[in-house]
Amino acid sequence: MTEEKRPREPSHEEDAGTGAGNGAADSSRSRVASPSPARPLFSRRATALLLSLVAAFLAVGAGSVAFAMAWVRSPYVTMQYADVRQPMPFSHQIHAGALKVDCRFCHNSVERAPHAGIPPTRTCVGCHSDVWMQSNIFEPVRTSLATGKPIPWRRVTTMPDFVFFNHSVHVQRGVECTTCHGDVAQMPRVYQARPLTMQWCLSCHRDPARYLSASTAHLVPSENGRAWPVRPGTPDSVASAVARLTTCSACHR
Repeated sequence: MTEEKRPREPSHEEDAGTGAGNGAADSSRSRVASPSPARPLFSRRATALLLSLVAAFLAVGAGSVAFAMAWVRSPYVTMQYADVRQPMPFSHQIHAGALKVDCRFCHNSVERAPHAGIPPTRTCVGCHSDVWMQSNIFEPVRTSLATGKPIPWRRVTTMPDFVFFNHSVHVQRGVECTTCHGDVAQMPRVYQARPLTMQWCLSCHRDPARYLSASTAHLVPSENGRAWPVRPGTPDSVASAVARLTTCSACHR
């Protein structure tokens, strides 16, 4: 009876060789499966410089917008407090202040027309004696009477052409002249006392009661809960129009 063949056990040399081969194969697979990390496109210094430039660009843009918004509201642009030279000296401090001349005596269309109006030369002549008329100060008045041309007064308060403003509507509703023009009775030379910006006008339209004269204003409640000036006997439904007075078309026509 023959002896059964038994599997031969590998020798130590074979084990060592096999182990070495497997180790080499595993090492090769490890190198293939774990590639080295890719290098960044930009260096850290370049990335920091790029971020700094972006931050500076945003800061300059925001600063430019803020400067532009402040610039258009500055007195240099709105002409607030500007010194306007007239062809002859005229003191509102004397006429409206000391002599108590009513504004409507000279600006006689302020209650019935969009524009307040500038008095004709003969309105000035009627209040002054011949002694005053012969002085050097009144040379523009004498020239106006001789030529029939009005005195070239310069406008102090000028609204842009795209803004509609009606003096009569405001005056008849109780808005005092000083609300927009300041205390002219204390001005030797009139200047624009208010900025007259859109925001300034809207602040009055949104809450008119605090800008009105209590003796002349007729107030009724409106839909937004604020008092709005209307003529006596006007239906309350008219007061609801206050909502339209803050829209673009109220002033830009």
